[in-house]
Amino acid sequence: MTFKQKIKSHYQKLLSEKINELRFMISDLAQDAQNDAKGSAGDKHETALSMMHLEQEKLNQKLAEIISQKNSVDKIDADAIHAKVALGSLVQTNEMLFYISAALPKIQLENKTIIAVSSQSPLGSQLMGKSLGDEVVFNSNRFQIKSIE
Repeated sequence: MTFKQKIKSHYQKLLSEKINELRFMISDLAQDAQNDAKGSAGDKHETALSMMHLEQEKLNQKLAEIISQKNSVDKIDADAIHAKVALGSLVQTNEMLFYISAALPKIQLENKTIIAVSSQSPLGSQLMGKSLGDEVVFNSNRFQIKSIE
C-alpha cells in the first residue's frame, strides 16, 4: 500500500467512524423523544421535545456534511500520479504536507503530519493547478511545492 493509499484509507476510516457515531446519536435522540412522548404532557414536555428535534436537525446536518466529505474522499484515485496539483494530490511543500481532498482533521502517519485541505478552500484553490517548484503565499506563509504525488 502506497503512502497516499494509506492516507486515503485513514481518512475513510475516520469519516466512517464519525458517520456511525452521528447515526447512533440521532437514533438515541429519536428513541428518547419516543419514550418522552409516551409518558409526558404539558409545556415542559413540548419544550423538551422541541429541543430534541432541534438537536436532531443539527446532527442530521452534520451527518450530511460528513457523508459529503466521505463521498469526496471515496472518489479520489489514490493511484493517480499528478504533474499538477489536483484532487487527490499529496503535495509536499517546504513547510507542510498537504492532501487535496476535503477539509479534514490533521493526522499523523509514518511520523509525518498530513493536513487535508479542500480544493475549494482558500489555500486549496491557490494550490490547484500548480506545478513542481511553484509557490503560493497564504496567511503570510510562503509554500514552495517540492513534490506532487
